[in-house]
Amino acid sequence: MGNFVLQDLIDQGPVMRTVSLPRGRQTLHTMPTSSGYEIRQGGGYDWDGRRRGQTPFTVLQYCISGQGNLRYENSTYRIGPGETLLLLMPHNHRYWLEEDGRWEFFWISMNGQEALRIHQAVLSVTGPVIRLKPETIDHLASCCSRLVNGAETPGSASAAAYEAAMVLYDDVFGSHPSFGGEYRTMQQVLSHIDSHLDKNLSVNELAAVAGLSRAHFSRIFAANEGVPPAECVLQKRLRRAAKLLTTAANMPIKEVSVLCGFEDPNYFSKVFRRLYGINPSEFRSTGMYSSVRASKS
Repeated sequence: MGNFVLQDLIDQGPVMRTVSLPRGRQTLHTMPTSSGYEIRQGGGYDWDGRRRGQTPFTVLQYCISGQGNLRYENSTYRIGPGETLLLLMPHNHRYWLEEDGRWEFFWISMNGQEALRIHQAVLSVTGPVIRLKPETIDHLASCCSRLVNGAETPGSASAAAYEAAMVLYDDVFGSHPSFGGEYRTMQQVLSHIDSHLDKNLSVNELAAVAGLSRAHFSRIFAANEGVPPAECVLQKRLRRAAKLLTTAANMPIKEVSVLCGFEDPNYFSKVFRRLYGINPSEFRSTGMYSSVRASKS
């Protein structure tokens, strides 16, 4: 195999840890929520990305043997040995094991502003299923092992999670020098989008922020983010709407719509359902908006 740390993790046997440590006054921008190594069999393993609370977090899960299933928006994948699953929550996806299936894997889940930013950047380039270098997998296994067996302070836990995020970043972006400049440009554009979601955001305006022609900008944006500029803006508007539904339960849905850049509440409801599977009022009334501790068991 060549992945010596991964083999050490496997030799320890199935183990998981929910990382719950005292938080200081300072906000840690990368923090693990759980980590572990498992062998699962049968149909009891089933996760719906729309029903894991509205506290954002990510799942990075490497398949050692066996295989699992992923439905991601409108596509279906089989996750096999050597493939890594990367997902953000909340999102319209489901991953599961069939009744006669077997899936051996290790995972690291984390939250925090920097973890979400880096994983979103990776996801937009690679999609939810990634094939990483063997040395990257071994490094991730090392981070997982340290989180399971140590990391007794918030700082040490955050450092291990951040290291995992960075080794993933290096694998995806480091071997492609051209990604560096494009990535920085796209981050400027994404920051502009985040700051102006309640306003009209035309492709021409975003191209101007990037300092590129509209046609060239659209090509680079789609290559880096995985979706056209207009679709990215739409997804960000909807995620902000979900957050407002979470944190401002008494705010009228029409006002949520306007604050997220949707002038037509009916259109807002339609596209919200497309991403989350239910309309905004159902999202709020069913309790999906409740903030719960994101963990993986």
